[in-house]
Amino acid sequence: MAGAASTGRGLLISLEGGEGAGKTTVLGALRERLEAHGHRVVQTREPGGTPAGEAIRALLLDPAQALSASAELLLMFASRAQLVETVVEPALARGETVLADRFTDASFAYQGGGRGLPMALVAELERSFVRRQPDFTLLLDLDVAAGLARARARGGPADRIEQEQAGFFERVRAAYRARAAAQPERFAVVDAAQPVEAVVRDACAALDAFLARRGEGG
Repeated sequence: MAGAASTGRGLLISLEGGEGAGKTTVLGALRERLEAHGHRVVQTREPGGTPAGEAIRALLLDPAQALSASAELLLMFASRAQLVETVVEPALARGETVLADRFTDASFAYQGGGRGLPMALVAELERSFVRRQPDFTLLLDLDVAAGLARARARGGPADRIEQEQAGFFERVRAAYRARAAAQPERFAVVDAAQPVEAVVRDACAALDAFLARRGEGG
Protein backbone atom coordinates (compact mmCIF):
# COMPACT_ATOMS: atom_id res chain seq x y z
CA MET A 1 0.00 0.00 0.00
CA ALA A 2 1.57 3.20 -1.17
CA GLY A 3 1.57 6.49 0.69
CA ALA A 4 1.58 9.97 -0.75
CA ALA A 5 5.21 10.46 0.14
CA SER A 6 6.18 7.71 -2.28
CA THR A 7 3.76 8.58 -5.09
CA GLY A 8 4.17 12.36 -5.14
CA ARG A 9 0.41 12.83 -4.96
CA GLY A 10 -1.68 14.40 -2.22
CA LEU A 11 -1.62 13.45 1.45
CA LEU A 12 -4.03 11.32 3.44
CA ILE A 13 -4.12 12.34 7.11
CA SER A 14 -6.41 10.61 9.61
CA LEU A 15 -7.56 11.40 13.13
CA GLU A 16 -8.44 8.50 15.42
CA GLY A 17 -9.64 8.08 18.98
CA GLY A 18 -12.25 6.50 21.18
CA GLU A 19 -15.51 7.90 22.47
CA GLY A 20 -15.30 11.40 23.95
CA ALA A 21 -11.72 12.01 22.80
CA GLY A 22 -12.53 15.41 21.28
CA LYS A 23 -11.94 14.66 17.63
CA THR A 24 -14.33 17.34 16.32
CA THR A 25 -12.43 20.22 17.93
CA VAL A 26 -9.06 18.86 16.88
CA LEU A 27 -10.20 18.28 13.29
CA GLY A 28 -11.06 21.94 12.90
CA ALA A 29 -7.66 22.99 14.24
CA LEU A 30 -5.82 20.55 11.98
CA ARG A 31 -7.68 21.80 8.93
CA GLU A 32 -6.76 25.39 9.75
CA ARG A 33 -3.13 24.37 10.25
CA LEU A 34 -2.98 22.50 6.95
CA GLU A 35 -4.53 25.42 5.08
CA ALA A 36 -2.02 27.75 6.71
CA HIS A 37 0.68 25.50 5.21
CA GLY A 38 -0.90 25.99 1.78
CA HIS A 39 -2.74 22.67 1.54
CA ARG A 40 -6.05 22.32 -0.26
CA VAL A 41 -8.03 20.23 2.20
CA VAL A 42 -10.86 17.77 1.58
CA GLN A 43 -12.39 16.80 4.92
CA THR A 44 -14.40 13.61 5.34
CA ARG A 45 -15.54 11.11 7.94
CA GLU A 46 -16.01 7.40 8.49
CA PRO A 47 -18.32 5.69 8.22
CA GLY A 48 -19.90 8.11 5.77
CA GLY A 49 -18.40 10.80 3.60
CA THR A 50 -20.54 9.97 0.54
CA PRO A 51 -24.33 9.68 0.06
CA ALA A 52 -24.08 5.88 0.10
CA GLY A 53 -21.67 5.97 3.03
CA GLU A 54 -23.99 8.20 5.06
CA ALA A 55 -26.85 5.76 4.49
CA ILE A 56 -24.60 2.93 5.71
CA ARG A 57 -23.59 5.08 8.70
CA ALA A 58 -27.22 5.50 9.70
CA LEU A 59 -27.69 1.73 9.58
CA LEU A 60 -24.51 1.03 11.54
CA LEU A 61 -25.36 3.48 14.32
CA ASP A 62 -29.06 2.66 14.60
CA PRO A 63 -29.65 1.12 18.05
CA ALA A 64 -32.55 -0.87 16.64
CA GLN A 65 -30.24 -2.86 14.35
CA ALA A 66 -28.93 -6.17 15.72
CA LEU A 67 -25.91 -6.48 13.44
CA SER A 68 -23.43 -9.31 13.73
CA ALA A 69 -19.75 -8.42 14.10
CA SER A 70 -19.04 -9.68 10.57
CA ALA A 71 -21.91 -7.68 9.08
CA GLU A 72 -20.66 -4.57 10.90
CA LEU A 73 -17.15 -5.04 9.52
CA LEU A 74 -18.34 -5.56 5.95
CA LEU A 75 -20.64 -2.55 6.12
CA MET A 76 -17.74 -0.44 7.37
CA PHE A 77 -15.65 -1.52 4.40
CA ALA A 78 -18.52 -0.98 1.97
CA SER A 79 -18.71 2.63 3.15
CA ARG A 80 -14.93 2.92 3.05
CA ALA A 81 -14.60 1.47 -0.45
CA GLN A 82 -17.11 3.99 -1.77
CA LEU A 83 -15.27 6.81 0.00
CA VAL A 84 -11.86 5.76 -1.31
CA GLU A 85 -13.00 5.35 -4.91
CA THR A 86 -15.15 8.47 -5.19
CA VAL A 87 -13.55 10.97 -2.77
CA VAL A 88 -10.13 10.00 -1.44
CA GLU A 89 -8.33 8.78 -4.55
CA PRO A 90 -9.64 11.58 -6.83
CA ALA A 91 -8.60 14.20 -4.25
CA LEU A 92 -5.13 12.68 -3.86
CA ALA A 93 -4.75 12.56 -7.65
CA ARG A 94 -5.48 16.31 -7.72
CA GLY A 95 -2.71 16.88 -5.17
CA GLU A 96 -5.13 17.73 -2.37
CA THR A 97 -4.86 16.71 1.27
CA VAL A 98 -7.61 14.47 2.61
CA LEU A 99 -8.29 14.95 6.32
CA ALA A 100 -10.29 11.96 7.54
CA ASP A 101 -12.23 11.64 10.77
CA ARG A 102 -11.30 7.96 11.17
CA PHE A 103 -9.99 5.58 8.52
CA THR A 104 -9.11 1.88 8.43
CA ASP A 105 -7.32 1.95 11.80
CA ALA A 106 -10.80 2.34 13.28
CA SER A 107 -11.79 -1.08 11.92
CA PHE A 108 -8.69 -2.67 13.42
CA ALA A 109 -9.64 -1.04 16.74
CA TYR A 110 -13.44 -1.41 16.80
CA GLN A 111 -14.13 -4.55 14.79
CA GLY A 112 -10.78 -6.21 15.42
CA GLY A 113 -10.09 -5.17 19.01
CA GLY A 114 -13.60 -4.42 20.21
CA ARG A 115 -15.51 -7.17 18.41
CA GLY A 116 -12.72 -9.71 18.44
CA LEU A 117 -12.67 -10.37 14.69
CA PRO A 118 -9.34 -11.57 13.25
CA MET A 119 -6.91 -8.74 12.56
CA ALA A 120 -5.78 -10.70 9.49
CA LEU A 121 -9.30 -10.43 8.08
CA VAL A 122 -9.34 -6.66 8.56
CA ALA A 123 -5.90 -6.45 6.94
CA GLU A 124 -7.06 -8.50 3.94
CA LEU A 125 -10.06 -6.22 3.42
CA GLU A 126 -7.74 -3.24 3.68
CA ARG A 127 -5.41 -4.69 1.02
CA SER A 128 -8.29 -5.59 -1.28
CA PHE A 129 -10.54 -2.54 -1.06
CA VAL A 130 -8.54 0.37 0.38
CA ARG A 131 -5.03 -0.31 -0.93
CA ARG A 132 -3.39 2.43 1.10
CA GLN A 133 -2.77 3.59 4.64
CA PRO A 134 -2.77 7.20 5.78
CA ASP A 135 0.50 9.07 5.44
CA PHE A 136 0.04 10.38 8.98
CA THR A 137 -2.34 9.33 11.75
CA LEU A 138 -2.99 11.28 14.93
CA LEU A 139 -4.39 9.21 17.80
CA LEU A 140 -6.20 11.00 20.63
CA ASP A 141 -5.68 8.67 23.58
CA LEU A 142 -8.00 8.90 26.58
CA ASP A 143 -8.94 6.75 29.56
CA VAL A 144 -12.15 4.90 28.71
CA ALA A 145 -14.08 5.98 31.80
CA ALA A 146 -13.23 9.63 31.17
CA GLY A 147 -14.15 9.36 27.51
CA LEU A 148 -17.51 7.75 28.21
CA ALA A 149 -18.28 10.41 30.82
CA ARG A 150 -17.55 13.11 28.25
CA ALA A 151 -19.72 11.38 25.66
CA ARG A 152 -22.62 11.11 28.12
CA ALA A 153 -22.25 14.77 29.05
CA ARG A 154 -22.97 15.76 25.45
CA GLY A 155 -26.54 14.56 25.96
CA GLY A 156 -28.82 12.91 23.45
CA PRO A 157 -29.48 9.21 22.93
CA ALA A 158 -26.52 6.84 22.61
CA ASP A 159 -26.02 5.24 19.19
CA ARG A 160 -25.53 1.49 18.67
CA ILE A 161 -21.75 1.67 19.21
CA GLU A 162 -21.95 4.06 22.17
CA GLN A 163 -24.27 1.60 23.94
CA GLU A 164 -21.45 -0.95 24.28
CA GLN A 165 -20.02 -1.80 27.69
CA ALA A 166 -16.75 -0.38 29.03
CA GLY A 167 -14.89 -3.62 28.30
CA PHE A 168 -15.56 -3.18 24.60
CA PHE A 169 -14.01 0.29 24.64
CA GLU A 170 -11.05 -0.92 26.69
CA ARG A 171 -10.30 -3.42 23.90
CA VAL A 172 -10.72 -0.66 21.30
CA ARG A 173 -8.25 1.55 23.15
CA ALA A 174 -5.75 -1.30 23.53
CA ALA A 175 -5.93 -2.05 19.79
CA TYR A 176 -5.38 1.60 18.90
CA ARG A 177 -2.38 1.85 21.21
CA ALA A 178 -0.92 -1.39 19.85
CA ARG A 179 -1.15 -0.11 16.27
CA ALA A 180 0.46 3.19 17.24
CA ALA A 181 3.30 1.36 19.00
CA ALA A 182 3.84 -0.91 16.00
CA GLN A 183 3.93 1.96 13.48
CA PRO A 184 5.59 4.91 15.21
CA GLU A 185 6.70 6.38 11.88
CA ARG A 186 3.04 6.91 10.92
CA PHE A 187 1.33 7.58 14.25
CA ALA A 188 1.55 10.42 16.73
CA VAL A 189 -0.24 9.91 20.05
CA VAL A 190 -1.70 12.86 21.94
CA ASP A 191 -2.88 12.73 25.56
CA ALA A 192 -6.54 13.70 25.19
CA ALA A 193 -7.05 13.90 28.98
CA GLN A 194 -5.49 17.37 28.94
CA PRO A 195 -7.52 20.58 28.69
CA VAL A 196 -8.76 21.10 25.14
CA GLU A 197 -6.31 23.93 24.47
CA ALA A 198 -3.39 21.64 25.32
CA VAL A 199 -4.78 18.82 23.17
CA VAL A 200 -5.11 21.17 20.20
CA ARG A 201 -1.62 22.53 20.80
CA ASP A 202 -0.04 19.07 20.92
CA ALA A 203 -2.01 17.85 17.90
CA CYS A 204 -0.93 20.83 15.81
CA ALA A 205 2.67 20.41 16.96
CA ALA A 206 2.60 16.76 15.88
CA LEU A 207 1.20 17.76 12.49
CA ASP A 208 3.87 20.46 12.12
CA ALA A 209 6.56 17.89 12.92
CA PHE A 210 5.20 15.51 10.26
CA LEU A 211 5.12 18.29 7.66
CA ALA A 212 8.64 19.36 8.64
CA ARG A 213 9.88 15.83 8.00
CA ARG A 214 8.47 16.22 4.50
CA GLY A 215 10.39 19.43 4.05
CA GLU A 216 7.49 21.82 4.65
CA GLY A 217 8.49 24.74 6.83
CA GLY A 218 6.57 27.65 8.30
